[in-house]
Amino acid sequence: MKTIFNISGAIVAGMLAMTGSGNALAQTELRWGHVYESQSPYHEWAEWAANAFEERTDGRYTIEVFPSSSLGKQTDLAEGLELGTVDIIYDGQFFAGQRYGPMAIGSAPFMFRDFAHWEVYRNSDLFQDLSTGYTEVTGDDIAGLVYYGQRHVTSNSEIKTPADMEGMKIRVPNASLYKMFPEAVGANPTPMAFAEVYLALQQGVVDAQENPLPTIKFKKFHEVQDYITLTGHITDALLTIVAGRISDSMSEEDYATLMAVLDEAAAGASNDIRSSELELVDWFREQGITVNDVDRMLFRAAVAEDLNGPQATWDRETFDRLQALK
Repeated sequence: MKTIFNISGAIVAGMLAMTGSGNALAQTELRWGHVYESQSPYHEWAEWAANAFEERTDGRYTIEVFPSSSLGKQTDLAEGLELGTVDIIYDGQFFAGQRYGPMAIGSAPFMFRDFAHWEVYRNSDLFQDLSTGYTEVTGDDIAGLVYYGQRHVTSNSEIKTPADMEGMKIRVPNASLYKMFPEAVGANPTPMAFAEVYLALQQGVVDAQENPLPTIKFKKFHEVQDYITLTGHITDALLTIVAGRISDSMSEEDYATLMAVLDEAAAGASNDIRSSELELVDWFREQGITVNDVDRMLFRAAVAEDLNGPQATWDRETFDRLQALK
């Protein structure tokens, strides 16, 4: 029996020498799933991160990136972190807030004064504290905050004041914080799958929708809408989230490298989205679309009381800390 055991052990040792330990083998290739198109900055920078991480770890680790919901819808991806079917995802702040309430604050309307305020938040102690709180509750780590853009309203009737939105049927994501602003100005928020929006606008099922300018262009909503109103009502962002089990399977050095690479990718994608956003106002006007600036404070006033109301999943201290950032 002893001889047989030694032979078996030698075979096992040889197999492990060729493939690595069982734990290391399972994590040699990480899986990054997201719902965005392969032409988007989110995917392009995820691919950049995959290449950079492989290079910086001398090939010990690789990342395969799965765009366009190829590993499932957003809810599937979030569940996949726990199930082990995916290791890294992009997730919206509101949806992350369903697991740790305070994290949703960044998706609330008029929570940020402008892009500069959002940038300060991204690099703030407040965001780090919220990230730590998220990890303590979920076990997963937040590696970066990726700018998604300021959300603006497109419509077939002109909007200059909040009163112009009264009764307007506007498509929004199926999330309470995205309904808050339309409800506050008397509009009728209508949740609808993203893939259905273009046809719904074209057929008049809804009167309007809201999204960042890069998304409006990519989805060609301007083809079926006459006006873009620069409400900037939500300064939106995505979180890059890493499954907590990944840190247990790597050395501290390799995991620090992963987190650094993902943070760099988040910054790169954010810069690309912001640059595109700034260029698109003139581009839309060149296409014959009326792009209107408005007094955002009038719109913010309509929703101000709701920011710490029943739908808030954060406390007043967190709100005040965010507003105090400069």
